[in-house]
Amino acid sequence: MSKGGFMKDALILFAITLVAGACLGGVYEMTKGPIAEAELAAKSEAYKVVLPEADSFEADDMTDLMATANADIAGMGFGNVTVDEAATGVDASGAPVGFVVTSTSNDGYGGAITVSVGIQADGTVSGIEFLAIGETAGLGMNAQQPEWKGQYAGKNVDQFAVTKNGASADNEINAISGATITSNAVTGAVNAAVYFAKNCMAQ
Repeated sequence: MSKGGFMKDALILFAITLVAGACLGGVYEMTKGPIAEAELAAKSEAYKVVLPEADSFEADDMTDLMATANADIAGMGFGNVTVDEAATGVDASGAPVGFVVTSTSNDGYGGAITVSVGIQADGTVSGIEFLAIGETAGLGMNAQQPEWKGQYAGKNVDQFAVTKNGASADNEINAISGATITSNAVTGAVNAAVYFAKNCMAQ
């Protein structure tokens, strides 16, 4: 191939790459707004599910508080877990009724698992809802079943523990059959959320 032919091919390839990049950038700009809105809607719906007593939610900037808490949480045996977001749930009069804390465990069998946890003002867990989970169908994905995730609700403990022998105490959570890794990851995320609500928000 001549030098001129080589340069021509290189210029054509460059032009194609430039056009493709511009198209991808345009698609991203067009879709990022709707995607963000969908994520916000899913989060708002999860908040309502886990803390139904609240009429609305107030999210303060807790970046520094979360950084400190996550440093503490790293040494608590909850696994590779972080607290991501937190909000105070208030009733129609503006009085606080509890908290919603969103946390992520990176110890799931299929990757990161993100949950929103509702915690009433007295420290009782009112429910959990998944924002992200990609576990094995028929096994880890059973964490989304109401009967399994409902095990956390109505309990006021400082830390949950997974058991394979049948839960006999408030702090015990029955492992999902064939999915102990998922069970431990979800429980670690819930424990981080409970810790944050009780020790950092309820001041």
